[in-house]
Amino acid sequence: MSLWKRWTATVPAPFLTALLIAAGFMAFVAWDQSHWWSSKEDYGFGWLVPAFVLYVVHDRWPRILAALNLCTAPDSPRASGGGRWLLGFLAYSALAGGALLFLIGALYRAGAGPSYPGTLALSLGTGVLVLPLLFLNAPESASAGGVVQRKTSIGGDARVKLTVLFLFPALVWLVSAPMVSVIENNLSLFLLNRVAAVVFFVFDVLGLAIEQRGNVLVLPTGEVGVADACSGIRSFTACLFAGSFLSAVFLDKMWKKVGLVASAVLFAFITNLLRSLFLTAWAYNYGPEAIEGKVHDIAGYAVLGLTVIGLLCLLPIFNLKFVSSNDDGDDDDGAGSSSHRSTNFPAARNPV
Repeated sequence: MSLWKRWTATVPAPFLTALLIAAGFMAFVAWDQSHWWSSKEDYGFGWLVPAFVLYVVHDRWPRILAALNLCTAPDSPRASGGGRWLLGFLAYSALAGGALLFLIGALYRAGAGPSYPGTLALSLGTGVLVLPLLFLNAPESASAGGVVQRKTSIGGDARVKLTVLFLFPALVWLVSAPMVSVIENNLSLFLLNRVAAVVFFVFDVLGLAIEQRGNVLVLPTGEVGVADACSGIRSFTACLFAGSFLSAVFLDKMWKKVGLVASAVLFAFITNLLRSLFLTAWAYNYGPEAIEGKVHDIAGYAVLGLTVIGLLCLLPIFNLKFVSSNDDGDDDDGAGSSSHRSTNFPAARNPV
């Protein structure tokens, strides 16, 4: 038996073909973004993105197969009436829009080389294109004549549940891609101003001699400039990626995922403030030259480490689940299982 036949024995050929096409788009995006991962320290974490995408798909593969089986079941749930029409319209519109965005990015890349707009168009186009491609190639119900026996809402459609499993692999490339320069510069300037203002306020409240001149803090031992690297943009992007990955793998509800990602951004800002306070205090005691080199780099890596530790500590809190005594035990994970879930086991990790 050939490799293709072995694969199609468990995954329908149209959906498997769509998966391979999606992988090709993502490989092209990874090649394009690798320029920025190599040249911009703020996006060095991008080298981990392809490996994490493969891990998430591997981790979800049993659920992907279960969702495929649900799609082909005789009573496979499908959106009815206007909901079904709306799903089809959105899918074809997104497919066309994503293809157009990807084409614009590819032409930009071919003509101008690596560029912020080209990378953004390629990354956004891939995410918008891949999801409807998988949705439209999801297997049909095995019901006679293609008639679906069980009607449901848009969110309950078996094809939607299958597509949702690929949200992280399709959209995480937007996190590892550089933001448009205007947005990145404005965000960096905003963070710089906040960091400088907070550090000045803390030292002033403590009665320590300090003066602020824009983004420069004047200390008795010299001047300390709050440079772009101190804005926190690097920790912001890296922690946003870490929060997205952890929420995709370990959390089961959308509000929990959004909460963890928001916590990652908050942690990044707070830990970067602590880093700036530490470096300013070090310069206050030992001079501005003392914070250069190893002290500066170690403090930067500590920001990322503390944020990841904080997110890992939040995971058990977000995963708390209260089950009432009259819970009927119905399985709601969208995988088509009819078995009851024991309350002695941790909650299932439904992905987004």
